[in-house]
Amino acid sequence: MHSSSPRQTSPAATVTPSALGLIGNTPLLALDRIHPGPGRLLAKAEFMQPGGSVKDRAARAILLAAREDGRLAPGAPVVEMTSGNMGAGLAVACAALGHPLVVTMSSGNSPQRARMLEALGAEVVLVPQVDGAAGQVTGADVTAAAEAARRLAAERGGFYVDQFHAPEGVRAHAETTGPEIWAQAAGRVDAWLAAVGTGATFLGVAAALRAHNPRVICAAVEPEGCQPLAGLAVTNPRHLIQGTGYGSVPPHWSEGLMDLSLAVTDQEVEGWRRALATREGLHVGYSAAANVAAAAALLRSGRLPADATAVTVLCDTGLKY
Repeated sequence: MHSSSPRQTSPAATVTPSALGLIGNTPLLALDRIHPGPGRLLAKAEFMQPGGSVKDRAARAILLAAREDGRLAPGAPVVEMTSGNMGAGLAVACAALGHPLVVTMSSGNSPQRARMLEALGAEVVLVPQVDGAAGQVTGADVTAAAEAARRLAAERGGFYVDQFHAPEGVRAHAETTGPEIWAQAAGRVDAWLAAVGTGATFLGVAAALRAHNPRVICAAVEPEGCQPLAGLAVTNPRHLIQGTGYGSVPPHWSEGLMDLSLAVTDQEVEGWRRALATREGLHVGYSAAANVAAAAALLRSGRLPADATAVTVLCDTGLKY
């Protein structure tokens, strides 16, 4: 006599085929310990991505689009200027897609960034600073690194990413980050804040949130004394917030998506970065701390309702500083 047992149903496969599938869908965290009120401060945990930053989204989007339209041939080199984060995102994507990566970076960026990029297989070319100092990268320093990347791309027949002019960066955040935030917050978003480098994160998320609610207050975060988005002359091109605040308006900036600019000091950034680590258990970078400092200030300012929800982004991990 044969007995049979019910056939076991296999669960749906949840295998991720490559590191590209780890990009996006990051958690939205409540920062109730360092900001108990008024209102509530939420932050997108972009440091949890495989390259350690929000730039992973733009890196993936730009390379996939370039492969699709033929600008990036199979196996061809990819070249870009980076302060570290875009380079790491590109390194992850290049490894998964089979492209060698060459990055140029100002020598003023933290040495940990160069080591991380090299560990991911990238060739790192350090460019001497023009007018900055160690840990303080200016707009002129970035321009010099970008010019070096342009030259290398031409010499090697590589695809020059040119993140500041790539529309795919803004589109990636409009199509993924913004909708994720809206869904995770259950449509309760009164304000959106982000520091601005290329502007892709700020603009893309702002556009997505405004599509749901035109009344969302969108605030750009700038270093004190380096506030071109606020229409002010740059008096302090050197500041702690690497990867943002380059002293010029980014090429694809859209003024209509910014309600106001909020300035943060180096001292505030240091204090909030320490508080995020010791009170929230979040070891993040300077731009993340700047975002949280500005969001907390906006919630305390009285400009928003007492029960408002402000959302910002924890741009990157603190392990690369």
